[in-house]
Amino acid sequence: MKDEFKNEPFTDFSKPENAGAMKAAIEKVRGELGREYPVVINGEKISMESKFQSYNPANKGEVVGIFSEVDDDISLVEKAIDAATEAFKKWRNVPAAERAEYLFKAAEIMRERKHELSAWMVVEVAKTWPEADGDTAEAIDFLEFYGREMLRWSQEQPVTKIQGEDNSLEYIPLGVGAIIPPWNFPLAIMAGMTMAAVVAGNTVVLKPSSDSPTIAAKFIEILEEAGLPKGVVNFVTGSAATGEAMTTSPKTRFISFTGSKGVGLHINEVAAKPREGQIWIKRVVAEMGGKDAIIVADDADLDSAATGVVQAAFGFQGQKCSACSRLIVDEKVHDELLEKVVALTEKLNLGQPADGDTNVAAVINKKAFDKTLEYIQKGVEEGGEIAIGGTGDDSKGYFIVPTVIANVLPGDTIEQEEIFAPVLAVIKAKDYDHALEIANGTEFGLTGSVYSRSEERLERARRDFHVGNLYLNRKCTGALVGVHPFGGFNMSGTDSKAGGREYLLQFMQGKSISRKV
Repeated sequence: MKDEFKNEPFTDFSKPENAGAMKAAIEKVRGELGREYPVVINGEKISMESKFQSYNPANKGEVVGIFSEVDDDISLVEKAIDAATEAFKKWRNVPAAERAEYLFKAAEIMRERKHELSAWMVVEVAKTWPEADGDTAEAIDFLEFYGREMLRWSQEQPVTKIQGEDNSLEYIPLGVGAIIPPWNFPLAIMAGMTMAAVVAGNTVVLKPSSDSPTIAAKFIEILEEAGLPKGVVNFVTGSAATGEAMTTSPKTRFISFTGSKGVGLHINEVAAKPREGQIWIKRVVAEMGGKDAIIVADDADLDSAATGVVQAAFGFQGQKCSACSRLIVDEKVHDELLEKVVALTEKLNLGQPADGDTNVAAVINKKAFDKTLEYIQKGVEEGGEIAIGGTGDDSKGYFIVPTVIANVLPGDTIEQEEIFAPVLAVIKAKDYDHALEIANGTEFGLTGSVYSRSEERLERARRDFHVGNLYLNRKCTGALVGVHPFGGFNMSGTDSKAGGREYLLQFMQGKSISRKV
């Protein structure tokens, strides 16, 4: 029996030995920048003439990795799907315990290279040290957790016994899946999505975001080192055309996607249309956006609330689907709380992610930088007032000053649309009822938080705050695998509950077997 799952501990960088190890890892990674990484199909490494590059968003001229542009030869997608289809014939019959061992072995390799993997995220997506370390720890957690969960699901399942029959229920894999992860958790979410499908007995084609392909390529190297059979995970790099070919192929049985609402809805739409030769209804697992709110009631601990708000709003530059982008505060404590939030925001250190004392670094790319400044301007045009921040500098990288916009009204653009950047909209509520009404007044429903000393109010939030992940008297980010199964309602996705006990069921189907005795 495998020991009980425990979350991977975070690194304490205040200890000189840990800080030194992280600095050494960053230097090691810098020595490997600009390498070329191939497409990997059935274990074959393929390099195309057409290339694209991944850049460091905090140092925009720095090339992190070079990749083949599969958009220019879509036949490679079909080749990868065919390889996965062939590999599925054997992989589906590999015992669950044996499949789980590959996850445990990969997790152990990742644990040994923890700082190096984190360093790649520092340079490729501008994560600060703690944010990168948390991402790596979560990736390890996913592998350890899903491996154990597969062992549980492979055991005898409870069914009602009747006279004269021997009945059983077992879970079998779906087939070939298209895995399309995001750039913001380029190791954790990518590894979790990929290996959840794999441990359940499926084979996959993985296409990472074009903003974070190097980290995915490093993970593919780890899977090779762990001895995962060829064709079980096939690795392609490209943009929209590559993803479209993966999702529309009649040979893919399911699509696992994390990203924007628009892309997620498009995938759901095209997946619903059967293609010639397709004999199944495709399953779509979609984790999309959020417009997450923290409610602060008039009886809250304002110091605790201010700390939670600033951490949730500006951690990883607000580039989390769980990030607090709306602060909804009772008008009776509005001014006092806003003052505290601004004071804490002012103390944040905006700088290079490779520096250990940086709190906020660059947003992911030029498009995000420009869009963020447009949203800030829109907020001002609609009557909002900048309490702090509001500017950006893209001379070296894509840096946005952490921004708090006060006097935002319910229904304003920046109160409704996901910005995915270090921008916090502050909305004044007449009372607690009004605050809940505002919080629920978007098309999303991912995370939310309430700060209050009242048990009755917290109980109301349990009932009436319509989000997939609700936090009481703590920040709305930082979900832990196994502790906080993660996934949202409405336009936030299919409530996939990643890191939860039911997550693997999305990659399996139940088969009931009855035998007369």
